[in-house]
Amino acid sequence: MKHHQQTIKTPVSCSGVGVHSGKTVNLSIKPAPVNHGIRFVRVDLPGAPGVTAHFNNVVDTSLATVIGAEGCIVSTIEHLMAGLTGMSIDNAIVEVDAYELPIMDGSAGPFTTLIKSAGTLSQEGAKCYFKVNDPISLNENGKSVTIYPADEFRITCTIAYDHPLIGTQTCNFAIDRETFEKEISAARTFGFLHEVELMKRYGLARGGTLDNAVVIDGDRVLNDGGLRYPDEFVRHKVLDCIGDFSLIGMPIMGHVVASKSGHAFNHAFLEKFFEEKASWDTCTLAPDPA
Repeated sequence: MKHHQQTIKTPVSCSGVGVHSGKTVNLSIKPAPVNHGIRFVRVDLPGAPGVTAHFNNVVDTSLATVIGAEGCIVSTIEHLMAGLTGMSIDNAIVEVDAYELPIMDGSAGPFTTLIKSAGTLSQEGAKCYFKVNDPISLNENGKSVTIYPADEFRITCTIAYDHPLIGTQTCNFAIDRETFEKEISAARTFGFLHEVELMKRYGLARGGTLDNAVVIDGDRVLNDGGLRYPDEFVRHKVLDCIGDFSLIGMPIMGHVVASKSGHAFNHAFLEKFFEEKASWDTCTLAPDPA
């Protein structure tokens, strides 16, 4: 575990299509100073307004995680945020020239590769953590998220679908850079063909294709090559959890146990987390060995 803050060494860029807008967007990730956090900047708008990736700035969670401030919004940030968190990047400036981030292949894999190619720069500032001391739980309509004390960031996630290809799946990972890169980052978002067709009818998912999502039709996966992992569906939900929980603003030392959760419920849990201030502390840890 790295206990110094980190940013990227060199700027990196990519281009892609927004899954809902269908518009091409250019994205650049640039180094940022200590205690800056992750901030998105809309270079296509006058004055290049920006918004910090923090749960207080979340304005919508119906189809993706959307943040907004200073007269701008940035949509579908969860996969890039998962990539930055999974690769232990604390500080970065993300410049985009449209309101929706590119979906790439529907996973965090392309972003992870991009961040890795930029290199990691250790900074002088100590990394500050939320250290969970007592369990915090939110349960509603069959969905639940609980965070327990732990000396690492761990996620146990369960999904349950009344569908033969998915069913009930559970996975459990300690979230570190190597595990994220190998076991989680490539897991793609997924949906059912009838849902995709309905969204397109209403002007959504304009950029959605088999190149950027796992699509299920009846009892088969339509994508060439099938699934990347036997349990790719639940692994993608872990990826979403990492992205959503990164909006807490600092790394977590705790064990998140999530069942049937999604973007909206994860956001509701973060609000609950901050209501229960007696259950956690902030702390820094001993410096990394020389």
